[in-house]
Amino acid sequence: MCIQNFKKKVGELYMPGIKVKDSESFDEAYRRFKKQCDRNLIVTETRARRFFEPMTEIRKKQKINARKKMLKRLYMLRRYESRL
Repeated sequence: MCIQNFKKKVGELYMPGIKVKDSESFDEAYRRFKKQCDRNLIVTETRARRFFEPMTEIRKKQKINARKKMLKRLYMLRRYESRL
């Protein structure tokens, strides 16, 4: 039997799926499936879509994330320059 992982396209998203080997136990197959779900960020996206977020909230989160990213880069740059 084929050991490949396959993904089924649903809308714009790819749904995870696995093909179970003959010699593979349920626990091993379930572990592979959970790992594939984690890689595709399915649980994270499901939690994010649980409640409707207005555009203002989305923009607010984007601003906060951009600020964090900028501060992290600044911190790393200063840390790098102090070593020189």
